[in-house]
Amino acid sequence: MSGVPEFDDMADRAARVALTWLAEPGHRTVWTLVQQAGAAATLERLISGDIPDSRLRAAVKARTAVGDPHRIAEIALRRAERLGARLVVPSDDEWPTRVDDLAGLELDTGGRVNHDIRPPLCFWVRGGWPLDATLERSVAIVGARAASSYGTHVATDMAYALAGREWTVLSGGAFGIDAAAHRGTLAAGGRTVAVLACGVDRPYPVGNSAMFEQIAEQGLVISEWPIGAEPLRHRFLIRNRVIAAATAGTVVVEAAARSGAAQTMNRVLALNRHAMVVPGPVTSAMSVGCHEILRGNPYARLVTSAFDVLEEVGRIGEYLTDPPRGPEHRRDSVDEESALILDALPPRGTSTPEELAAAARLTLRTVLRRLSLLEVAGLVVRREGGIALAPKNTPG
Repeated sequence: MSGVPEFDDMADRAARVALTWLAEPGHRTVWTLVQQAGAAATLERLISGDIPDSRLRAAVKARTAVGDPHRIAEIALRRAERLGARLVVPSDDEWPTRVDDLAGLELDTGGRVNHDIRPPLCFWVRGGWPLDATLERSVAIVGARAASSYGTHVATDMAYALAGREWTVLSGGAFGIDAAAHRGTLAAGGRTVAVLACGVDRPYPVGNSAMFEQIAEQGLVISEWPIGAEPLRHRFLIRNRVIAAATAGTVVVEAAARSGAAQTMNRVLALNRHAMVVPGPVTSAMSVGCHEILRGNPYARLVTSAFDVLEEVGRIGEYLTDPPRGPEHRRDSVDEESALILDALPPRGTSTPEELAAAARLTLRTVLRRLSLLEVAGLVVRREGGIALAPKNTPG
């Protein structure tokens, strides 16, 4: 018989839930141990204290003093079943494999939140759509909670247009830009995903509760944290790595100088995802972070519409748009010599061909030939005193 222990799916699932209760998601040591020995064996090692990481060992000891990880996992799974939520783990067909890129992410900034950035052990999901397919064509739109009317308008319109092209819009469910992105997608009848920093049974902020219910019906509400987990401040920063990794690209609409949106963009750039930034008024404090990202990162792209975003995240040639142009005028298409003649004509009154030849520095023969073409185009008219510019309402 083989010496490799038989894989127990239920034990693996329960162990992953217990591990995310013992240590915050993304923990480097925990994830590494799970990769090496499996979730169930890692859980037993942590409970027994058989780990070299003294800080983790102390954290696990403190947690087990207030509850049994096995019992906590069992309760969470039962509560999820009553709620209609499901647990998705890496062995499931609907696991979003993009998040596995976090296994190789390294950041050159200090702090635990920038060190413990490994892939999730599991996701809790509310909503009927398969997680992997929903995130396959997805774009994150994030930004300031204290959004301006400008930022809210841009985020709503951008999300609405992306949903119209059958792209999923992902965000964090917060007030401001996040909520505008979710609501714009919902208004278009599209799919949106809210990534929470707490349990899927207690969406935060509470003021967006009705929106979260609509998202669960029309899209997905997901979280790494077990049922009942509180929305602690540091968890939003941990959550941001998932927003960066799960999508094809991220758009920051508004961000202050120090913001979670700017932190998310650091992870987007480090993961080589499409990093897109909407510029704002230079007088707006809510756009300072956006302008800093654009100024400091050559790989961040300035975008002003959903079409710019689609050009970035779509397949090559899938979304081609004409460059923006001002209103066209009939004289825009004339050749250089004809343009010189038009410039030589007075705004009012007439000129003779000889006068035009002298003013435009062209031969009389050239002027006569071009005048015939300009007359046919409706740009000049012949009058008794000579040649004049045609009235603006003259049809060409």
